[in-house]
Amino acid sequence: MPRKARIDAPGALHHIIVRGIEKNPIFKDFRDYENFLTRLGIILTETSTCCYAWALISNHVHLLLRTETAPIATVMRRLLTWYAQQFNRRHKRHGYLFQNRYKSFLCETDPYLLELVRYIHLNPIRAGIVKNMETLDKYPRTGHAAIMGRAKHEWQDTDSILSLFGQKVPSARKAYRSFVEEGISQGRRPDLTGGGLLRSVGGWTVLKEIRKDGPRVISDERILGSSDFVASVLKHAQEDYKKRTNAKDVDLAVLVALVANRLSVDESIVKSTVKQRAASQARAIIAHLAVDRLRISGTELSKHLNVSPSAISKLASRGRIDPIYEEIEHALLASKKTR
Repeated sequence: MPRKARIDAPGALHHIIVRGIEKNPIFKDFRDYENFLTRLGIILTETSTCCYAWALISNHVHLLLRTETAPIATVMRRLLTWYAQQFNRRHKRHGYLFQNRYKSFLCETDPYLLELVRYIHLNPIRAGIVKNMETLDKYPRTGHAAIMGRAKHEWQDTDSILSLFGQKVPSARKAYRSFVEEGISQGRRPDLTGGGLLRSVGGWTVLKEIRKDGPRVISDERILGSSDFVASVLKHAQEDYKKRTNAKDVDLAVLVALVANRLSVDESIVKSTVKQRAASQARAIIAHLAVDRLRISGTELSKHLNVSPSAISKLASRGRIDPIYEEIEHALLASKKTR
């Protein structure tokens, strides 16, 4: 049976799993790990792709990414092709490095985002690489250390994760750490490493009950989420990126003006380095809509907003969950029609 095409869309959350061929190592020394992370950071920044969690184990990789305009296939192709070539050169080997194509599961944000962050960051403990949470807190080969403030990766969105545990960073980190620690006793979670009907509903027992008394359940092996989520994703899977508003239809100046006016903040402050709450909120909404709707690159947008390119994906991630972004989006589309 031929493999199904990957499902993707701007704003989609993906759990990515990459394995070495025949379970062989894809990292042999410190430099390999550093090369992979450096390249990952460059590509995520250039494509404004958000990273919530990651773990590098000697023979496999887990990533939790949210795409913007660049399809996940483009992001992963650039990462894995480059890494395989330099790995083969360094270690004087030939042939394939990775096992088949990487696994990619489009995930429902609620309730899977935090569960996946915890599952991915606990990989070193499950693998026996680190013994406890104290060691994991400073372990450099997962994104957990960055969330705990023990490491820094400009391309990793730690703020969005911490914001789900509290408003103040110290207390949020404490709550996040407790949440992760609670997951140790859960062991391996096959329900989080793929899509499909059994995983979506919670096993054979639940499935039998649903089939007996409940409504028809929709599933897809490429999607991790509820039946309603799967149905929604499949319905919109065929929408092409070209159908979305592009930069030729509405320019960035219109977007900035709309957001500034809605939040009652001066445009000059929005485009400055002033750390005013309304200005920060405005930058986040602008970043999301500029990248997702106007198809403006993170590099170009960073110059306009006077922030670093690595900050754009983090801003866009926060803007996406802002309660007023949809209102701005409707106003943006309305402005296009009146031009």
